[in-house]
Amino acid sequence: MKKLLAATAAAALLAGAAGAEDIKLGVILGFTGPLESITPAMGAGAEMAMKEVTDSGKLLGGSTVTSVRGDSTCVDAAAATAAAERLVTTDKINAIMGADCSGVTGAILANVAVPNGIVMISPSATSPALSTAEDNGLFFRTAPSDARQGEIVRDILKDKGVSSIALTYTNNDYGKGLAEAIQRNWEESGGTVTISAAHEDGKADYSAEVGALASAGGDVLVVAGYIDQGGSGIVRNALDTGAFSTFYFPDGMVGEKLNENFGAELNGSYGAYPGTDSPGATKFQEMAAAAGIDGTSAFAPESYDAAALIMLSMAAAGSSKSADFAPKVMDVANAPGEQIFPGELAKALDLIAAGTDIDYVGATAVELIGPGESAGNYREIEFKDGKYETVKFR
Repeated sequence: MKKLLAATAAAALLAGAAGAEDIKLGVILGFTGPLESITPAMGAGAEMAMKEVTDSGKLLGGSTVTSVRGDSTCVDAAAATAAAERLVTTDKINAIMGADCSGVTGAILANVAVPNGIVMISPSATSPALSTAEDNGLFFRTAPSDARQGEIVRDILKDKGVSSIALTYTNNDYGKGLAEAIQRNWEESGGTVTISAAHEDGKADYSAEVGALASAGGDVLVVAGYIDQGGSGIVRNALDTGAFSTFYFPDGMVGEKLNENFGAELNGSYGAYPGTDSPGATKFQEMAAAAGIDGTSAFAPESYDAAALIMLSMAAAGSSKSADFAPKVMDVANAPGEQIFPGELAKALDLIAAGTDIDYVGATAVELIGPGESAGNYREIEFKDGKYETVKFR
């Protein structure tokens, strides 16, 4: 059984005696690009946790925690790497909350985090390939792998009585990994994939892609794309041409923009994105609403949890250095210990200082498995009366 022993508390006291720090956390998300409509809530969610800890005055002798934002663009690995390098070398960040999309996350991990020994906790990078990436014990994610999302898609489609699907995916690490997981799980369950075809983001016209999808046919079109980019372009063309009337939307397609772009045209369509109906989720939504943030926005709760895990791990290690606190992340995230929910970060810091185990449950029922990733809970949605609503949790 793990124990945060008195030595940890003593180390924390020594750190405090040495003087409070201005701890800086890099928040690297696609503030521009194909997910730009959901990243504001993600960044704000992480910064809520930072403010909560700073206001408590209980982290490492009263240290403050400051957010330093960087734009991952979601899709440009070179730009994301440059942004991360700036945060590490110029801004001297202690850790990274991010990145968001899988390809840029992998690039930052390999080119910046590992060489510089910086902890990264991503709230939304879901590629199965990240489970086996060389990370030197520095990379974690509060989002589940798309290996799990493939199972969720299969289960929902089966429950809807679907027998065949057409599948389109954005042509990058996220899209390819998710499409492969969906196809494998669907075909193993006896379902038919009529076509699995990549699409490029940034095009003005998707008629050729939709024409190929329509020719192949299928009960449902699964769109493993981005809400602010090609995914919505595919849907728009499919609706305008009557190619498909029912769609399945994985996580990268779910956000308020979906309601704005299509409304009642999507009535009867459905999908899912990470989320829980845990007490922590409700508490986070209340806190977010009070701060003017949509607490149900995709990956906002995961972002709060990612930032919280970083700071609580620092407290457990008595150090803000990544090399010191990286080994503590799994300890504070999982049982045994006293459960910690959103709004209870000050309480958690008191418990850690007293040498008491904590089990950070947070906003998303955090439980990190295997290589440090979420076990995977999902919020199932369905379009009714011109907007999507949650109908079930899985």
